[in-house]
Amino acid sequence: MRQGLFSPRKLVRKFTPALRPDSNLPTTPRIGPALQTPVKTGETLGRIGSLEVRMARNLKEVKKAQRLRYEVFYEEMSAIADAHTLATRRDADPFDAYCDHLLVVDHDSLKRNKLGRLKPEIVGTYRILRQEIADQHTGFYTAAEYDIQSLIDANPGKRFMELGRSCVLKPYRNKKTVELLWHGIWAYVLRHNIDVMLGCASIEGTNPDAIAGQLAFLHHNARAPEEWRVRAVEDRYVEMNRMPAEELNAKEALRALPPLVKGYLRLGAFIGDGAVIDHQFGTTDVLIIMPVSELNTRYVNYYGADASRYSS
Repeated sequence: MRQGLFSPRKLVRKFTPALRPDSNLPTTPRIGPALQTPVKTGETLGRIGSLEVRMARNLKEVKKAQRLRYEVFYEEMSAIADAHTLATRRDADPFDAYCDHLLVVDHDSLKRNKLGRLKPEIVGTYRILRQEIADQHTGFYTAAEYDIQSLIDANPGKRFMELGRSCVLKPYRNKKTVELLWHGIWAYVLRHNIDVMLGCASIEGTNPDAIAGQLAFLHHNARAPEEWRVRAVEDRYVEMNRMPAEELNAKEALRALPPLVKGYLRLGAFIGDGAVIDHQFGTTDVLIIMPVSELNTRYVNYYGADASRYSS
């Protein structure tokens, strides 16, 4: 990450707690198949008070995460649901069947399931897809928006991982939940020897001129160096360099960025070349690229080189 006058690491003073969900949903919604593959084990990755971060333990928990995503994306935000999504009240697509699902659960908030048993509520989730799993199926979701295959081909010895569908229930959008999610991601990265994380994050609005300051800030201050640069697919490419750097109010533009994007920048993320409009979600997507070797050492040390900070 470049360390210029307006380096995001210098300008972002605090990891803003409220999460903004990624718009990793196809422009044309698809009815996904039934979940077929078994979900990975759900041992605890970390805990703060009543909140625990772990992987989903079974397909029922994946469906609960999909219901949480529906509540945030479709009921709270402005995503447009098709008939199947409305009927099931779950945000689901074919990728869910073979992704891993990171969960934050609150053991002090119990809800009855269909059998009347009390279960801890799922209050946050992230969807994770490792390269070897993506290669066995249809690839990474992000490939529909960015030419990430060129980056993968240029780094044959590195292991890639996609992050998406970030989602937190509104009352839990605070520092504690965010830290647990990132603690879980860091533990996952170490466990699977991941070298590069990537995925899309969203800025509200579909008019690039209305968010020109935010896009220009990312272009001038966080654009990936050549060896990590990935371009949006040609037919969806939106120019991010919408004003000269000298005309940009960097602090104001940074302040306007969604909390999730600012959080990624603070961790040391790079931004891809070009944005992509997602009309279904009413957002503009930018590509996040996070080589593990480039992560801010302050945060690596904070969570622990062995992800032990919130180990239970």
